[in-house]
Amino acid sequence: MAALPLPSNDAESPALAVRLRGLTVAFDGKAVLDKLDLDLRQGEILGLIGASGSGKSVLMRAILGLLPKQSGTIAIFGRDLDGLAPAELRQLEQRCGVMFQQGALFSSLTILDNIALPMRELLHLPDDLITEMAMVKLDLVGLPRDAATKYPAQLSGGMTKRAALARALALDPEILFLDEPTSGLDPIAADSFDRLLLALKRSLGLTVMMVTHDLSSLRATCDRIAAIARGRIVAVGKLGDLLAHDDPWLHAYFAGERGRTIFADSPLPQHLSAPQPHAP
Repeated sequence: MAALPLPSNDAESPALAVRLRGLTVAFDGKAVLDKLDLDLRQGEILGLIGASGSGKSVLMRAILGLLPKQSGTIAIFGRDLDGLAPAELRQLEQRCGVMFQQGALFSSLTILDNIALPMRELLHLPDDLITEMAMVKLDLVGLPRDAATKYPAQLSGGMTKRAALARALALDPEILFLDEPTSGLDPIAADSFDRLLLALKRSLGLTVMMVTHDLSSLRATCDRIAAIARGRIVAVGKLGDLLAHDDPWLHAYFAGERGRTIFADSPLPQHLSAPQPHAP
């Protein structure tokens, strides 16, 4: 089924942080992403949903250059990545921050050193200034200052997520990529992370692409949501647009017990009022 229309990039459309056209990524000859189109608008939080194995994380890693693409174009701030010299590509990459699902913190480094690592690698500043800047990031994500000397294994799940977020913000990125940022968190910690994300978006002017299965986070934080199925974006728009869409996978996604509970005060459309069979 056709996705909701993609926004055009004309004078009246929002400026685009990321523009994907015809993106194909395959493993062993099997396409995980199949000529996928998607826009990430500057200043928005875009939620990315899809079944397990649908290609959500693959999409994010392809944008970041961590996975090769077979075809298509990836443009960040209007710059086609294929046409950039290595130095230009590195500069553009520094405008992007990423937080991986499990945090991906280095277990042998303190939290302060984890946050400072991108600065030490790329900024070539005096060490005392880097330490000061890393402490600012620690404060920014709401971690206590004594967390700086701890190691990742000594942190709770919520604190680990915040430490990983602080490292993602180390180079003051304009685009933030989040992979399942609230997975494994209890409801209180997840709600706290959602509030932090919204505060950072407002204060720093961030643009965010967030892979998530957390329906509460989708509702609380996302300006738009894009759904991946069958290797392509099958729907993109505000939450209400997706609730009203006729794709069978979306029916199953939003009409389950969790969806009906979360959206209890916003009645689902009639076709979503009862659970639907899973669609491949």
